[in-house]
Amino acid sequence: MNIHRWIARRSADWQRLDTLLKRIETQGLKALAAKELTELGSLYRSVSGDLARAKTHQVGKILTQDLQKLTSRSYVQIYRGLRHQEWQKARYFYREGFPATVRETLPYTLLAILMFLVPALIAWWYAWRDPVFLSLVVPEELITMVRDEQKLWMGSIVGVEPLASSNIMVNNISVSFNAVAGGITGGLLTLYILAFNGLHIGAIATLVGQNNLAYPFWAFVLPHGSLELPAIFLAGGAGLLIARGLLFPGKYRRRDALRYYGEQAAKLVLGIIPMLVIAGIIEGFFSPSPLIPDIFKYVVGVGIFSLFFKYCQGK
Repeated sequence: MNIHRWIARRSADWQRLDTLLKRIETQGLKALAAKELTELGSLYRSVSGDLARAKTHQVGKILTQDLQKLTSRSYVQIYRGLRHQEWQKARYFYREGFPATVRETLPYTLLAILMFLVPALIAWWYAWRDPVFLSLVVPEELITMVRDEQKLWMGSIVGVEPLASSNIMVNNISVSFNAVAGGITGGLLTLYILAFNGLHIGAIATLVGQNNLAYPFWAFVLPHGSLELPAIFLAGGAGLLIARGLLFPGKYRRRDALRYYGEQAAKLVLGIIPMLVIAGIIEGFFSPSPLIPDIFKYVVGVGIFSLFFKYCQGK
């Protein structure tokens, strides 16, 4: 390789890359136009190749060090820009993309809510009329604690809040993921999870109501439930979306329908994970606290749900 000729041919690209980098370093990525950003990436790749050649052919220590500095500066700016773009995409998704997806898929979420509420109401009605039904749905130790000891079970969380909070998060995320994955079964598993949880809530509502503990019970449920229940309903809707693509592809080929509805379901999953994490923190630290008045818990729960409803409405 003719080193002098090679340096003369490549030096213009090195100078151009140095010029672009100086603009970014002083003014940020916004200083470059779209074409210049593309040029920056191309120059970085070519100068990286030049550095490899310089090391192979031992063109000189000073030139090799200059190319090393140039490629290092390029790497820092390019990948810092990529991370910035990724954060911008994440902010856009949670600010606008997720609420838009919630609105677009609302019929599926409403169906999931219905599949939760109908069993809940049935369980509530039957549990009032038949104590045997109550014992079939609610664990006996809970019935004994509420009916005989006149106390609720969430007091066991107090004193072990961090452990309880993490366990709650894991459990809620697991239930939601199962509801989503249940779409692969044609929605049968999704519907079962929703109905089972509805039956459980309905029966417990009767149990606490019969023993005059409804007020403190719902004071416990409302603060975290204002996010946890919508997240589970959205997960159920995501599972039903997958089932729709599997069973009723409509104008699409089944593979294309699964891809289309699966993408919508994935967007819902990305949105509900932070909801469940926040709900787990609230359920572990805030909801069971005996230091916080029940009326304040009701206010916080209603406030959180109102903010979430407003958020989903978008601009």
